[in-house]
Amino acid sequence: MTRNDNKTQPTSVAVENYINTIPDEGQKADCKNVLKLMEEVTGLKAQMWGKDIVGLGQYHYVGKSGREGEWFKTGFAPRKNQLSLYFIGGFDKHQTILDKLGKHKLGKGCLYVKNLENIDIEALKELISANIDEMNKMYPEK
Repeated sequence: MTRNDNKTQPTSVAVENYINTIPDEGQKADCKNVLKLMEEVTGLKAQMWGKDIVGLGQYHYVGKSGREGEWFKTGFAPRKNQLSLYFIGGFDKHQTILDKLGKHKLGKGCLYVKNLENIDIEALKELISANIDEMNKMYPEK
């Protein structure tokens, strides 16, 4: 087995300090709101992963190739023209929630939103909760 050689690792940088460096005021406000939502819904404390990803929770994975490492259960990162929200558990079982969410795009484990104004916050909370439940089933605490 190959140990974790991910470039993105947890850091000791304070999440609030990082968010305060975001130049776009709208995106900074969205990040503060998403941080608060994710911490409230998950009961987990956020921490920085690498230089620009906010992650909550942690789990150990072993990939099909034998590569293994640590990763966060959910999180987000501000990107140039959008906010990327990470739902590692995926979206396959959550179409009903996605239908209520509002304007968004999906990647394999990423939800992309332009801003929170276009999002149903209750649906977002529901999606965060469903993702954490899924992750906790897949990777129970030891």
